[in-house]
Amino acid sequence: MTMPKVQRSALPLRLRMLAVAGGLVLAAAAIGGQLVQLGLSGSGSMRSASAEPIARTFSRPDIVDRRGRLIATDVPANSLFADPAIVLDRDEVAERLADTLPDIDAEELRRQLADKSRRFVWIRRGLAPVEAQRVHDLGLPGLAFRREAKRAYPSGAWLGHIVGQVNPDNKGIAGIERYIDETGEVEAVQGPVATTLAPVRLSIDLGVQHAVIDELRAAVDRYRATGASGLVMDAATGEILAGASWPTVDPNLPGALLDASAPDRLQGGVYELGSIFKALTIAMALDDGLVTLDTPYDVTEPLIIGRHQIHDLHPAGRPLTVREIFIHSSNVGSAHIALQAGTSRQLVFHARMGLTEPIRTEAGPVAPPLLPPRWGEVETATIAYGHGFAVAPLQIAAAMAALVNGGQRVSPTYIAREPANRTGAAGDRVLSLKTSLAIRELMRLNVTMPHGTGKRAEVAGYRLGGKTGTAEIPGKGGYQEKSVISSFVGALPMEEPRYVLLVTLFEPQPADGTKGGITAGLNAAPLAGAIVGRIAPILGVLPRRIEPVR
Repeated sequence: MTMPKVQRSALPLRLRMLAVAGGLVLAAAAIGGQLVQLGLSGSGSMRSASAEPIARTFSRPDIVDRRGRLIATDVPANSLFADPAIVLDRDEVAERLADTLPDIDAEELRRQLADKSRRFVWIRRGLAPVEAQRVHDLGLPGLAFRREAKRAYPSGAWLGHIVGQVNPDNKGIAGIERYIDETGEVEAVQGPVATTLAPVRLSIDLGVQHAVIDELRAAVDRYRATGASGLVMDAATGEILAGASWPTVDPNLPGALLDASAPDRLQGGVYELGSIFKALTIAMALDDGLVTLDTPYDVTEPLIIGRHQIHDLHPAGRPLTVREIFIHSSNVGSAHIALQAGTSRQLVFHARMGLTEPIRTEAGPVAPPLLPPRWGEVETATIAYGHGFAVAPLQIAAAMAALVNGGQRVSPTYIAREPANRTGAAGDRVLSLKTSLAIRELMRLNVTMPHGTGKRAEVAGYRLGGKTGTAEIPGKGGYQEKSVISSFVGALPMEEPRYVLLVTLFEPQPADGTKGGITAGLNAAPLAGAIVGRIAPILGVLPRRIEPVR
């Protein structure tokens, strides 16, 4: 009898199963032995590795003006990158992208895409929606988008020099944006994550800012000036309600702040500002009891100091009182007052007014003042009327605020103060209330008197006061008579000043109505008046109604 075939194959199958099992046991033993050996040969120290998500960008708080109107915010945007390992034709990619995004360097992109070991190459950060769509429509393999936060500035060029800019990673690199990073008010994020940070509220009033910029632009066109600046400051707190330099820069455009044709003339440069300094000279002498407003000085002849001669543009031909020296803007009279006070007293007074040391605001450092290398008798005389001492307009505006606010020093700021902190926000007392009242009187007379240099700044009902300044610009071989900086510093309402205004025009030219002149009374003063007429209603400064005499 024969056995079934199934039974004949059972023995070899059982042997094969035992062989496989034995092999697995031997392999497990070998692995176990190797692990034991590695454990015994180790140094005994424990090592671990971990991977943390890397933040690709930063979420930033909104920036708003003092009334809550939006100045800067984050918006989601597409950023374009390439994976060189899967780019099929780098020449085609470089050429077609350069046609679509004209500012792309095609040769540099070819070089980057040639490295197939790289898996990620940024091509352009923060594309506009229309740009992203055009790139998408190319359909090129190896290109892709990543969503990121991009900074947007709805007010455009209105506040470019102040708000500054961010880099492609959305980190602040200048202006208020850099200040936000320095104070730790940003969050590292991945992708366009909505911020939970409270808005940064500036002291700027966008309505006032727009009016100032608009009038600066019009004045530059009218007087064919190379540039201009304007500032409106709270006289008590130092809050800056408007700060502008023309030409402006648009922070929405990459590298805008590097434009050499649009420097920051408000706090980025220092200039000799001319007869504005006469207010400081007279305040110094009044505060130290050296003069009164009725003290007379002989200004009938030029003042000669060594090889230097100081003269008046329009000599009065008679002695002038201190009051008249201010209104007529007499260089000779101001020099006499400063020489009477002396060099040491002048230096100490300017230091007390905050003009000899560098200052900074939230928008960055203010250009440091340029003092004379030797401060002697000649320098004392010329500084009395604003030559030989260069300072940023913003810094001189802060000193002028102290002259009219009752004598309290202020620190300029772009950050809005809370209402509860506005009282007493000013700094130390730097001169007496009596002196401040006298300066107010002089500034108002300079605008209301028929022969006042600031008469063209008068705006009916708003009680503006001020002082003009015309300074020749230094050049090769000395000062350039036909190239000047003309300025007007004022305050309103003059009986109890709430706001300080400073405007400057760089290299203005004669225009209709100036009779060929380029002095500040002919251009900077009417510019200041035009600004006051527009901003006073915004600021709540009501015109005073003057009843006719019956």
